[in-house]
Amino acid sequence: MVLSRFWLVIFISSILFVVVSLFTGNSYTIDYVLNGKKDEPILISEKYLNQVPKFIADSIEKAPNMTMVINRDTINADTTYVYKSQTVKVYSGVQKSDGLLPTCKNSLIDLIIPLIAYLAFFCGLMELLIISGASEKLASKLSPVFAKVFPSVPKNHESISYMTLNFAANFLGLDSAATPFGLKAMESLQEINPEKDKASDAQIMFMCLHAAGLTLIPTSIIGYRAAENAANPADVMLPCIITSFVGTIAAFLLVGIKQLINFKSASLVVAITTIIAAIAGLLFYINGLDLIGKNYFTGNLSGLMLISIIAITLIFAFIHEKKFAEKGTTIFDTFVDGAKNGLNTGVKIFPYVMGMLVAISFFRNSGLFEIISNGISFLFSNIGVSKQITDSLPVAMLRPFSSGGSRGFMIDAMRNFGPDSFTGRLCCIFQCSAETTFYVIAVYFGSVNIKNTRYTLGMMLLVDLICVIAAIAIASWFFL
Repeated sequence: MVLSRFWLVIFISSILFVVVSLFTGNSYTIDYVLNGKKDEPILISEKYLNQVPKFIADSIEKAPNMTMVINRDTINADTTYVYKSQTVKVYSGVQKSDGLLPTCKNSLIDLIIPLIAYLAFFCGLMELLIISGASEKLASKLSPVFAKVFPSVPKNHESISYMTLNFAANFLGLDSAATPFGLKAMESLQEINPEKDKASDAQIMFMCLHAAGLTLIPTSIIGYRAAENAANPADVMLPCIITSFVGTIAAFLLVGIKQLINFKSASLVVAITTIIAAIAGLLFYINGLDLIGKNYFTGNLSGLMLISIIAITLIFAFIHEKKFAEKGTTIFDTFVDGAKNGLNTGVKIFPYVMGMLVAISFFRNSGLFEIISNGISFLFSNIGVSKQITDSLPVAMLRPFSSGGSRGFMIDAMRNFGPDSFTGRLCCIFQCSAETTFYVIAVYFGSVNIKNTRYTLGMMLLVDLICVIAAIAIASWFFL
């Protein structure tokens, strides 16, 4: 219900803002909101040739393609004058994201089709885990801990192994593997959900732990920083890990208090202590490497782990091949059946993802998001918050809505302020230490047709806020 109302609010408010802007003269056209493409120039007015300044008119007439570009600099967008059909079209500024119709198209072509391919492959592997008995063995090993975190999940339930694989994939930055494991976990949890259209406590806990985006190897962030010629592209790695870990612990405590989980369990304390020790040990090892060594290690660890998961799954399936024979199938046929389930899941979640992305696109292009973002930055600057922090807030604000949008702001911040500036580094930590909340909710709950998400959205946004506060504090500690 909360997600539905939020979706309506951002859509309707954006539409009203666009219409008011058109009739008050603040916008010349609204076509860009519907048909425009990201980074394309925006039409701001149209004049006759004799209405533009004479030096511009003369330049247009002399130009071979009847086009003139002025105000070329590295900060402000170019203003372009294009003479066509007896009028001069004036373009200035660039579009923040694709319009409504291109977003509908691109959400299928650029997002869902690749996602379906990942789902098909990894769901095929997961089917092998189920039939071979590997998921059952993994669940039995982890049941003592998961029984405390997810008390409503039966002992040795297969969802435990799927959640473990999801957390492990996110931990290592394997996004392509994390989503299929997570969707399979949600489907498995839905089987034991007594109210099928209402999120269960276990599903909410899983989603909120997912929201903090606990990551050990932020390979993409390191890659973007390297591309922007940062002196040490991996210098934000430790702050990213600490921030995401703080968010994960906060999510566990907040949801745990809401769900009356027993925090005094010995097995739970041992598990958390072990995780902290493992992270600290790995960080200690990585910190002892030189720059080339860090890049080599972090660049290969995630890939090796993914290959290891695939290899272990196939080898385990081969060793227990008789279980497949008992069910009248083969290892490859089982993989194909699982891949078909992944295909069906991808088709099912498409409407949810497309609906959310279109609303977010409309919100950004309307200009309403920019006004809100600037207003918040102005408010924070007036209460003494450093400009270095307020300059990075658009990334934090946009991260729950759009990973691509916040990534664009992050790259823009590194280019304008420098990859080794405090603002550039803080933007990278923001990008790494939280999830795309609305996309995740649309995908995961959409895959199991849950309509009532209960307090999931509010709790995930609270975790996002904690990650933002933690990122500012930790970045200040490391880089100021």
